[in-house]
Amino acid sequence: MNTGSDETGDVATAGDGAENERALGSRAPQFIKARRALHVSWQVGVFVVGLAVVVAGVIMLPLPGPGWLVIFGGMAIWATEFVWAQLVLRWTKRKVTEATQRALDPKVRRRNIILTSVGLVIVAVLVGVYLWKFGFVMPWSIPE
Repeated sequence: MNTGSDETGDVATAGDGAENERALGSRAPQFIKARRALHVSWQVGVFVVGLAVVVAGVIMLPLPGPGWLVIFGGMAIWATEFVWAQLVLRWTKRKVTEATQRALDPKVRRRNIILTSVGLVIVAVLVGVYLWKFGFVMPWSIPE
């Protein structure tokens, strides 16, 4: 837990070089940070709420639902109070931005479009062969 922060509750970032990033540390209201017992209780509450959201996201991964989005939402809840979660979110944002830039590269886009087209042609051929052989019948209704 981030109990070693300065009077304002923010720990300065070292060597980031990014002016638009907020300082690391607790974002709890000042009256909560002024009282240690209240601040620790606040951190426990934030951790429990964030944990519940992350667990819900993990449950949604194999089930229908926006699992990864909910997991990152739980991480954002944790990031309001814990430096480690803030660092994880910054790393994730940086990697997503890098992946977006790579995906927008014309060579990569062309490759992805070609692979998608080849995949769609393969699926279309398989569906065509199935329809030619069995007709418009569901697989579980085909006689043995």
